[in-house]
Amino acid sequence: MRNIVVVDAPSNLGLRPPAPGTVPGCHKLAGALRERGLLRRLAAFEGGVVVPPRYDRGDWQEGDGVFHAEAIASYTRKLADRIEHHVRAEDFVVVLGGDCSIQLGATLALRRIGRYGLAALDGSADFRHPGNSDRIGAAAGEELALATGRGQDDLTDLEGLRPYLRDEDVCLFGLRDGDEDRAEFTTLEITNATVGELRKWGAENIARAVAQTLEVPELDGFWVHLDADILDPSVMPAVDSPDPGGLFADELLELLRPFVTSHRCVGLNVTIYDPDLDPDGKAGDLLTDVIVAALNPS
Repeated sequence: MRNIVVVDAPSNLGLRPPAPGTVPGCHKLAGALRERGLLRRLAAFEGGVVVPPRYDRGDWQEGDGVFHAEAIASYTRKLADRIEHHVRAEDFVVVLGGDCSIQLGATLALRRIGRYGLAALDGSADFRHPGNSDRIGAAAGEELALATGRGQDDLTDLEGLRPYLRDEDVCLFGLRDGDEDRAEFTTLEITNATVGELRKWGAENIARAVAQTLEVPELDGFWVHLDADILDPSVMPAVDSPDPGGLFADELLELLRPFVTSHRCVGLNVTIYDPDLDPDGKAGDLLTDVIVAALNPS
């Protein structure tokens, strides 16, 4: 049985400020889940913290590209170093964010090692790039595009390894029904399913079938990206974009468990939950419970 190692990646560099003069509170995610006994409940080992640069957009303006790009690039390399170490040691890595841009740290690490896939469990595609939008800026809404090589070179081609992920090695689940990004996916090889489709066919059935496609010999393994906004705002209001029509906790567990229990899955990152938006703590309790139940199926 592999050791579970928990690494904190408390970066909020990829999100826009929730209000003028403030910073996104998702950098508190790791502390909030640790406070709920996540390491003890997973019998996990301590992997430490990869400390991010300061959140400061300076004089950035719309049209300047991705803000914090230099800081995100630097942080991506540091986080990749930590993740790569544990993957090579055959640990199962749980990375606590942070915003979704931390996924670049995982995918860069895995690209250094070989060819890996990604199961992205996310309420939005995070696929904004210069080819489909004139509002580039927040890497947390662009990280899947960046990881597949779409966007500015200083983020998509770190260490000359573009793309970190091939389109055909990416699976995306949890899009809201009617999501506009699906039109672009029809021309690509990125497997995807909306909330409605997951309910129609069964989240667990789809996850088991797709996990098998990520266990093929052509891949060295795969990573799981979990964004808390896949959940419905009635149970997870503590995210930056709480769009209605999401999954409920039992549905997310059915979707998540087949991926993280696969012998070819090498790790999981958790993002976007903002304790500042969860005054009674119920959303944080729910998220922690789902992660523990997924990784401890017995």
